[in-house]
Amino acid sequence: MDESVKILCVDDEQNVLSALKRLFLDDDYSILTASSGQEGISVLENEQAQIVISDYRMPAMNGVEFLREVYKRWPDTVRIVLSGYADTAAIVSAINEGQIYKFIPKPWNDDELKVTVVNAIERYSLYKKNTELTSELKAKNEELIQLNSELEKLLKFKTANLELRNKFLVSHQNIIDSMPVGVVGVDINNVVVLTNAEWQRHMGSRGYVLGQSVEEAFPEELVRFIERVKVMQKGAMKINTDDFHGTLLGVLMEYDSSQKGIIIVCCPGETYCA
Repeated sequence: MDESVKILCVDDEQNVLSALKRLFLDDDYSILTASSGQEGISVLENEQAQIVISDYRMPAMNGVEFLREVYKRWPDTVRIVLSGYADTAAIVSAINEGQIYKFIPKPWNDDELKVTVVNAIERYSLYKKNTELTSELKAKNEELIQLNSELEKLLKFKTANLELRNKFLVSHQNIIDSMPVGVVGVDINNVVVLTNAEWQRHMGSRGYVLGQSVEEAFPEELVRFIERVKVMQKGAMKINTDDFHGTLLGVLMEYDSSQKGIIIVCCPGETYCA
């Protein structure tokens, strides 16, 4: 164990306390002593002892009362009772009320008591480690709950934003479809990204071209027209194919590096929709 081990010994007989101090003289323990339960409480208020060894029969505050108070205020201590009193009911009471780790009869066996203390220290270390791990786990769980809550809020926001964008796109497409002229949009990489109902009606089989390259979707003269609009930023041309006869108007639209492309409007027949 990393921390220094402190053992509090409580007994109303000074010779018992002296014997306990001599017993652990060669061990790397700090031995604290008290001659009564109340004095033991005062010591624990100022010193953090991991092990408490108490006599059972003491005046004013007996061992059960003392260890019950110790358990209530310092539950992580390991509590050991020494007693020459052989009443079974008293032993059970001490164990239950004071949450006693071990009940050792007087006179004790030195080796047995030393082994009991070693085991008690190991028990304390495991208890502290478990407490620390439990605390860390609780903190992680709380952090995870908070993170999940934030993610849920973000997901709701993203979902609402996506729904709004979808509604906008639907409305946008409805507006484009209601226009009396054909409209087609081509991105800067020459991929068709927009058509409206009028374009599809004019172009027939060539109208349903979303996602296709202009080389696949359009006749060669329209491809050349798109390249010219890229350079000149706008343009117009007459076109007469099996699918369409009329005027095409093109403009380069550029808002930023991610929004750049060509919009083409087609006016059927001899109408010039400049």
